[in-house]
Amino acid sequence: MAKIGTSSITDDEGDIAREAIRKLCGEVAELRRAGHQVVVVSSGAIAAGLPALGLGGSKRPRDAVTLQAVAAVGQSRLMQVYGEELGGHGVVAGQVLIAPLDFMERRQYLQARGTLARLLELGVVPVVNENDAIADDEIRFGDNDRLAALVAHLVDAEALVLLTDTPGVLTADPRLDSAASLIEEIVEVDHELEAVAGGPGTVRGSGGMATKLAAAKIASWSGVRTVIADARREHVLADAVAGAPGVGTVVVPHDRKLAARKLWIAFAVGSSGTLVVDDGARAALLGGKASLLAAGVRAVHGDFDEDDAVEIASADGRVFAKGLVRVDAATAKEIAGRRTAELPEGSPRHVVHRDDLVMLP
Repeated sequence: MAKIGTSSITDDEGDIAREAIRKLCGEVAELRRAGHQVVVVSSGAIAAGLPALGLGGSKRPRDAVTLQAVAAVGQSRLMQVYGEELGGHGVVAGQVLIAPLDFMERRQYLQARGTLARLLELGVVPVVNENDAIADDEIRFGDNDRLAALVAHLVDAEALVLLTDTPGVLTADPRLDSAASLIEEIVEVDHELEAVAGGPGTVRGSGGMATKLAAAKIASWSGVRTVIADARREHVLADAVAGAPGVGTVVVPHDRKLAARKLWIAFAVGSSGTLVVDDGARAALLGGKASLLAAGVRAVHGDFDEDDAVEIASADGRVFAKGLVRVDAATAKEIAGRRTAELPEGSPRHVVHRDDLVMLP
């Protein structure tokens, strides 16, 4: 599975760089000839739509509604290029637009998985993107790196290749430190690495190395090996799949795997608050079969609504879990510490149900 970012497939003006997509499609075809199935996650819809509407450069809009409209224009232009370039190798491209709810709702998750599986059976190369044209700003992936990691889990990929405009994860920002060198293997994505990664690298891109490391962490807990590599490198996809040395930065997969919904909760949804619990509740939750009841809640921080994600911390402030709450912040404060029999009539029995709860790695 391959993901390519906006900065790698557009030029400085935001126009589609056909040569870059031609190279990628050639390498996808090369992998298919070697017997591999390939899914492509491609950014670039908004960047591709801007020039068509005369909104590139300093005129780039900032409001969400205009950017959604731009994406609607750019997505078709982007897919036309993919269709033509893959078609030149006798390969059919299929557009797949995915929304976050496709991972949160079991029925939609199975539908998305089934569609992608059937496309691959038919010999199609799915080209996946977030449905930017109608995405709700309150609930979206935010960048295609995280989307790629979740899709890698969806299709049970063997490898995820995140293509970018650098050789991989470096020891420092090369724009600031000429001695920066490639980190060839990462066993665990920790806070130190995340600090080195920094923010977005280009104006056109929405991600950067930080989002690639976040995506690699998601993929790692899916059991998927991730390679972060330079899109301009010759035969980068084949080398990444083959495990060639020096192709980029390899993030090693974990033995333990998280289910798709719990991956989404753990890594892809931002936290809106924190619930501090007592030692008994903490022990019960870590046991893996309990829900969080109101009786175990000692403090409530933040302003959240029902179904928002919250972190769960022990009395010493250490966050050990994350989940989707079944009450808003005001209600959580009102019922905190109360036993089930003491709850007001109609109050949910669970503050966070175990099906919506994940222990953080």
